Amino acid sequence: MTEGIRKILIIEDDEGLQRQYKWNFDNYDIIFAGDREQALDYINRYDLKVVLLDLGLPPDPDGTTEGFAILNEITQRQPNCKIIVASGHEARASAIKAISLGAYDFYQKPVDADEIRFMVERAFNLYDLEQENRLLQKQQKAPRLRGLISACDKMEKVCAVIERVAPTNVSVLLLGASGTGKELLAHSLHDLSERSEKPFVAINCGAIPENLIESELFGFEKGAFTGAHKQVKGKIEMAEGGTLFLDEIGDLPLAMQVKLLRFLQERIIERIGGRKEIAVDVRVVSATHQQLHNQSDGGVFQENQFREDLYYRLSEIVVNIPDLKDRDGDALLLAHSFLNKYANQYQKGAKTFDHKAVKAIGSYQWPGNVRELENRIKRAVIMSDNSKISFKDLQIDYDDGQNDVMNLKEIKQISEKSTIIKALAQSKGNISETARLLGISRPTFYGLLKQYNINIEK
Repeated sequence: MTEGIRKILIIEDDEGLQRQYKWNFDNYDIIFAGDREQALDYINRYDLKVVLLDLGLPPDPDGTTEGFAILNEITQRQPNCKIIVASGHEARASAIKAISLGAYDFYQKPVDADEIRFMVERAFNLYDLEQENRLLQKQQKAPRLRGLISACDKMEKVCAVIERVAPTNVSVLLLGASGTGKELLAHSLHDLSERSEKPFVAINCGAIPENLIESELFGFEKGAFTGAHKQVKGKIEMAEGGTLFLDEIGDLPLAMQVKLLRFLQERIIERIGGRKEIAVDVRVVSATHQQLHNQSDGGVFQENQFREDLYYRLSEIVVNIPDLKDRDGDALLLAHSFLNKYANQYQKGAKTFDHKAVKAIGSYQWPGNVRELENRIKRAVIMSDNSKISFKDLQIDYDDGQNDVMNLKEIKQISEKSTIIKALAQSKGNISETARLLGISRPTFYGLLKQYNINIEK
């Protein structure tokens, strides 16, 4: 048998049989239920792998109605549970019916100790095998959003919002610090939309001089100003049918905010020097590290403020992107990905992080977020001649006296869920290695995954 104490729910009202079961399964954690109400209470409280069910239960001890009712409840609430049914009433007919309703196996009373132990052990082994297969299938699926690497609940919620709103035409405002991946999410909104075959056009509103931003957005006609030797389409017009991504929208000058608002209201533009109105069909996604709604002041706009009416046009849906330091385990996942990427790109051969580098990456606050992480690893790959990258190669401060977060027994005071996610990140999702890091068996690890609703697919 595999390591760890396994829990069995035995639904049996006969006290004599309960004592016999207790003796037969002295190395299991046994829960007894004598009727349907008590059985359903345990089914709701525990995630069960194996259940022994006597079909003859009160108030119908001489029949099978109560037993089949419980069988139906278990298969609906815990469909992966292995149910072994026992009955002394019309054994053959009951067996056929029980199997057809979802029971795993069947035996006839009186109980044979060796036979029932064999059935139970086989049921547990099959459950574990099926569970491992389900986890492997999830691991093999493509990531939810192209290019996004994450394992934390906060980013899972962000992904869910992106997937939900992508097929619509609503304007989306992405809020997050520099380096958190706003443009990547904007690309995901485009890729998952019906506009994916049309252009994705991006413009950084903070990187273009104020006197050039209008021509960049709206374009210009030949002769509109000195140096305008030909007609040029603006970014808005170039995005026709697709997605226009306005990065750092908070840096857009007030004069241009008015013109952008008019476009969003009427969906028409005029090139500089032109007289013709041009209808443009685009989906607008914007992003900023600023809290724009705090810069609005009841319609009175001073220097460096953002128009409230424009804000509400751009923010039909607002997506808040967490900092990397708030994404448990993600720094290590991303670090491994960047390490492999740049080791291959610069033909540096196979490289890994040493133990201190792993702990340093997990404990560093990453003020520059994902961009800083990528840049530090890129530099370390280029500059290091060793096969192992150290925390010194990464040039980040690290206190070697910190506790190792990879052993649950040594760090009871911090969250088990956070520790498991960090261990998964360090082992790159390898189940056996993660269980070894945590000091637990594979079955216990699977139980913790289910208990904390941790999805290895991420």
